[in-house]
Amino acid sequence: MTCSSSTISTPERFRRPGAMIAAVLLAAAAFAHAAPGRAEGADGGALVQAGRAALWRADGIDAEVKLREALDRGVPRRAVAAYMGEAYLAQDNAEKARVWLGPGEFSPDTAATGFRALARLEQHDGNLPAAGRAFDRALAITPNDAGLWVEIGRLRYVGGEHQLAIDASRHALDLDPRNVRALEFQGELVRDRYGLAAALPWFEAALARAPDDVSVLLQYAATLGDLDRASEAVAVTRRVLQLDGKNPRAYYLQAVLAARAGNYALAKALMNRTRGKLDDVPGTMLLEGVIELAAGNFSVASEELERLLQRQPANARAKLLLARALYLGGEYRYLTRRFSDEIARPDASPYLLTVVARAHEALDERALAGPLLDRAALPPAAPLHPVPDSGPIGALLAEGRASEAEARTERDRAAAPGNFDNQMLAGDVQLMLGRADVAQQRYAAAAMIRMPESLMLRRFQAYLIAGDTRGASELLESYLMENPTSLAALRLTAWLAVQSGDVPRGRAILEYLRARGEERDVQLLSDLALVQVRAGDARAGVETARAASLLQRASPVAAQAFGLGLAALGQDRGNALALLDKARRLMGDSPLLAQARLRLAGAG
Repeated sequence: MTCSSSTISTPERFRRPGAMIAAVLLAAAAFAHAAPGRAEGADGGALVQAGRAALWRADGIDAEVKLREALDRGVPRRAVAAYMGEAYLAQDNAEKARVWLGPGEFSPDTAATGFRALARLEQHDGNLPAAGRAFDRALAITPNDAGLWVEIGRLRYVGGEHQLAIDASRHALDLDPRNVRALEFQGELVRDRYGLAAALPWFEAALARAPDDVSVLLQYAATLGDLDRASEAVAVTRRVLQLDGKNPRAYYLQAVLAARAGNYALAKALMNRTRGKLDDVPGTMLLEGVIELAAGNFSVASEELERLLQRQPANARAKLLLARALYLGGEYRYLTRRFSDEIARPDASPYLLTVVARAHEALDERALAGPLLDRAALPPAAPLHPVPDSGPIGALLAEGRASEAEARTERDRAAAPGNFDNQMLAGDVQLMLGRADVAQQRYAAAAMIRMPESLMLRRFQAYLIAGDTRGASELLESYLMENPTSLAALRLTAWLAVQSGDVPRGRAILEYLRARGEERDVQLLSDLALVQVRAGDARAGVETARAASLLQRASPVAAQAFGLGLAALGQDRGNALALLDKARRLMGDSPLLAQARLRLAGAG
């Protein structure tokens, strides 16, 4: 079994002692019926069993005490080493765990457990090849153990061997369709590949077999929360806390739900209950930044978001939140310097451009602010475009060296076709080269592993470039069936509906999005205004466009919608012509604008 050698962060399973310790019982029957050794005696064997029972309760300290007493009674080190290593893993003490697991000296009855624990230890330390070798040794002893295959699959996944991880999950289920760990892992993989709704039956199947399994309950709660089924998610997290009153992930999930509902004080209180045990998790850093920003603690929010961006430099949401925190905290000069490279990019976020411009205005640098505000007001050059990573491929594309980027991505894809990133980056390059059909093939291969929203957007654009609106429509329909809360997919569905002549459906979706809290999105309001005018409700269109214009007076799309609405109503002819001229000056002419000007000329 091969595996990437890249360093990874502490796996979630390592932080969940209960899930990790389940493997301890693999050799229970064999050990329980083994004849005690000459020096061991019945008391020593009973102490080992008591230590293993403590491990099952996730009590690593009690397990250590029992196992050390067993050693004092004469139980050989080889018969205890695997369990003692597990006990220290349960205490998050990797250094002491290595003392017992590192030599790989286990009794025949405990060897499979010992090598599995050693594999998890190597994975925790970032040594994936060594973890793979340890799993291979366990596999040679127990080749048909479903739980072992799940652990192998997880190792493969974090090592970039995504397709092999999926294969391992399927094999685990073939070996034992009722295995809780296998059902849980399959649910996670299905969630990545097909979507949130598709994952629920797998977690429910696991809970039907183990209703009190904390690990599965947390996965189930997180998925329900992402589906906007907040009350159900909260109920599941409460069940977790009944089973494990100090579980930090349960409090974290409750805090996320509270923040989504706008109750930031409750979210803060819930995060305090995690006792700092998740402080190094990127999701926690982002949530803490949001909470502190909402509380007006701008400096604290900035520090938390900067810490996150050190870990994830390409995190777009963290960048926007940091810019807002710096602006509200009065750090105008630092803000303009911090994001100088970002705003120089042609695809810079309109929000980021606006915030940096406001900072320049606060510094009385209006000559620098004006051009940024003009750029922020312009509509995007294209509705979508591939956004390559910030690594070597992204650098090559940014420098216009697309042929070199193509050669590299195709070489990487051929070497590891089961790696998600290799396939998606290869698709990005092909799309930028104008080869939509080839890009779609690469994207489809990536989608066999997982289908995040970013990949859905890429596939949608590839369909449009290829002129396949039916394919684009089917893509959105299938994606929304499993991810009904995706705002991006809903907006594209509305756009596609209007383009195909189904104006009522497009209007209904856009009005739904506005009601869901997108009422400050200038592009959304402008699109809705145009659709309302097209549907014959010019008065509603004018009011919606007026709201968009008040949010961003320099916006040409808002000006266009406002002018078209007034023209359709036949009111305020002078203002309508001025708005239409403004839109034409900033965006260029279009048949829509020309038609409106002719209508106004006829009215005059």
